[in-house]
Amino acid sequence: MTGRVAVFDTTLRDGEQAAGTRLGSREKLMIARQLARLNVDVIEAGYPNSSPEDFQAVELLAREIEGPTICALSRAVPSDIEACGKALANAKRPRIHTGIGVSDIHVMGKFRDERYGNTLAEKKATMLTMAVDAVKLARGHVSDVEFYAEDAGRADPGYLFEMIQAVIEAGATVVNIPDTTGYTVPEQYGALIRSLCERVPNIDRATISVHCHDDLGLAVANTLCGVSNGARQVEGTINGIGERAGNAALEEVVMALRTRRDYFRLDTGIDAREFHRTSRLVADLLGMVVPANKAVVGGNAFSHSSGIHVDGFLKERETYEIMRPEDVGLAESRVVLTARTGRHGLRDRLEKLGFALSPEELNEAYEKFLTVADKKQEVFDEDLMALLRDEMRPATETYKLEYLHIYSGTSAIPTATVRLRIAGEVREGAAIGDGPVDAACKAIAGVTKTAAKLVRYEIRAVTSGTEALGEVTAQLVDGGRKVIGRSASTDVIEASARAYIDGLNKLADLAR
Repeated sequence: MTGRVAVFDTTLRDGEQAAGTRLGSREKLMIARQLARLNVDVIEAGYPNSSPEDFQAVELLAREIEGPTICALSRAVPSDIEACGKALANAKRPRIHTGIGVSDIHVMGKFRDERYGNTLAEKKATMLTMAVDAVKLARGHVSDVEFYAEDAGRADPGYLFEMIQAVIEAGATVVNIPDTTGYTVPEQYGALIRSLCERVPNIDRATISVHCHDDLGLAVANTLCGVSNGARQVEGTINGIGERAGNAALEEVVMALRTRRDYFRLDTGIDAREFHRTSRLVADLLGMVVPANKAVVGGNAFSHSSGIHVDGFLKERETYEIMRPEDVGLAESRVVLTARTGRHGLRDRLEKLGFALSPEELNEAYEKFLTVADKKQEVFDEDLMALLRDEMRPATETYKLEYLHIYSGTSAIPTATVRLRIAGEVREGAAIGDGPVDAACKAIAGVTKTAAKLVRYEIRAVTSGTEALGEVTAQLVDGGRKVIGRSASTDVIEASARAYIDGLNKLADLAR
């Protein structure tokens, strides 16, 4: 073993930028606590100057999370950097991550205004000055400053080297070389990292970090090639979520380094046994299902079906497995949850899944658990996570469902009757629709007098069998505000109504 690679997790920042996803402060805190258990080196908590909610989330994580460095993102703009400094004021190990575009495409496309210069050369000179000033300003707030050279994969190498040398001289401790658009191929990206090591005179004063996107399906390969050529920090997300096609999947990068120690001669400080639990928590809170064939953490990653494979596996595990399931948090033994398990057993299982509940929250979750357990022979982890997400309603419930009755059938017009408590007042209403779900949503819309539009509706079975929980995701849009409501129940009509109301409550919170 000849070296260690730091792991920079950006699930809560770049990962959350995946289309159709959004995390609140409480959900970010839950994931951050699990990332700390995973033992990542850095958690990028968010972009404080993007919104008050993001500022509050970064501030919360800076105050509550111990162990990893807490990082906040900014542009090379003074107001962004000042916001990062304020949000990170209580962090034990703070880092500001600032940067600017370096490719000609970014310089001419994003900084076309004449105040940055009239020619490409003038604009690039301005970008260089802005980059240096940003790092110096960030160093006034924290001692650990990471600089990102956005779209480095398509940049002029000479200009990139000049900027990296300048920001290190200004005080950058980490230099991030992002393949922002997923454009490069492994050999090209590796050569770029190697050239940085050879041609930037002061590169030994900073850590090189690699941040790759998956537009061509090469994010993990590019990341590993960057490490092979001198990078000592890898950036990515759990499950590879993120903008467009996503980021490098950290579980794949880490397990590649660990499984192929003979080749890379490197490792990380990650507790890989937490990968499966972390993957499920992130997937659940973001509403993004992990594909069964996903490497390392997918449902089929350690499954064998073909007769030849099964025969070989039963004779000698290593014939078809290069990793052990227990290495990433999968175990053959498990606790079977039933209605007789009790509160202690439920609490223990929830804590192992990454949920830390107050006594009041545990009591409420236990009542819902019993309702499901009475209807099923066994309650699976996926059931519990769906139930817990159903409990994560907005702090203020403007709308609360008290009664729902559906009349439907092959020869009947679907009709829904609802009773809601709205700010302490009970209101009732009814509506007909194309089906029971449509009728329920129309009845709720009529009672609440909402102008929100239901633009996406999804339902899936959390587990198998006719008694499975139905998990509903409803995306609502009102003006420029977009939210996702979620709920789960063995009654899919009830789950649909509650998901719709959950979305209305989130819109009401945003409007305050």
